[in-house]
Amino acid sequence: MSIDATGTVVTSVLLVVAITVLLAALWPRVRVLARIALVTAVVLSVTGTALLELNRLTETYPSWGELAGSTAPPPPRPVLPGQGRLATFQVPGPASGMNEPMTVYLPAAYFTPDGARLRFPVIEALHGYPGTPESWIRRLDIAGHLDREITAGRMAPTVVLLPHQTPQRLLDTECVNLVGGAQAETYLTRDVPDWAATHLRIRTDAAAWGLTGYSAGAFCAMNLALKHPDRYAAAASLSGYANPGIKVGDHSEKTTNNIAWRLAHRPQPPIALWLGWAADDRSANKGSRRVARLARPPLRVTTAVIPHGGHSYATWREMEPPAFDWLSAHLARPVPL
Repeated sequence: MSIDATGTVVTSVLLVVAITVLLAALWPRVRVLARIALVTAVVLSVTGTALLELNRLTETYPSWGELAGSTAPPPPRPVLPGQGRLATFQVPGPASGMNEPMTVYLPAAYFTPDGARLRFPVIEALHGYPGTPESWIRRLDIAGHLDREITAGRMAPTVVLLPHQTPQRLLDTECVNLVGGAQAETYLTRDVPDWAATHLRIRTDAAAWGLTGYSAGAFCAMNLALKHPDRYAAAASLSGYANPGIKVGDHSEKTTNNIAWRLAHRPQPPIALWLGWAADDRSANKGSRRVARLARPPLRVTTAVIPHGGHSYATWREMEPPAFDWLSAHLARPVPL
């Protein structure tokens, strides 16, 4: 049973109940040290159960192996006709110093005779915090959504990269270069694209590259696209916000790594942004509306609001198809080799 399975949490709850019942039954019969031990066991089991449920909700550690420090790739997804494939690679970062696994979605067309003579557009999909690219795969069924949109013709065949954006699960980088720390921005905007250009049949021009993300990853997508218009043509934000929730170390969270500040104080680039959020998600509602309000040509902004859902996977699953369709419409198409 995996660490983030519902059954794991249920088992832990039953253990808490059992220990509590044992505590009540033995309390009159045991000495002080035994009582202390039983109380400690109850406290630890309750704490452990709470942490398991938090991990289940955030998917910080999708497996027991990853909790122990291993980064084994997810089991292969069965491939049926018309379905894309997920493959995992280790992606070193000579510019950033990071070296992380990355899952790649390769569309079904990538493996056809005609597709073998094409270079494909690319989308980098960034996860939230805490979280991993596995959240895109397991909670958001990104491969299933991409297969359906591409098969229906609403989206061009596209390579989608699912990189890690932090070298430590509980280190929130917000996809920026931390002073004296992880160089996540460099990794995502230089190392990952350079690796992809070398190992995959993709287009390398900015017109064919886009970004998307949910929650913290949505901030990442907007911020990186605004800072690197020479690399990306468009970005889609699912429940994003206008400023990072961390301290970078050089106060840039208030200036150059603050989307609102950048839009107000720097020339706006000729790229396109899609901003989606739930009306009852206070933080994303406020932040996304602020971004839309500050946008000026040549920056183009499209907004999409759903009435309910909050800051949740349910909201992001609902926004996934239109966000990817919109991105594909704003990216260049596959071209011959």
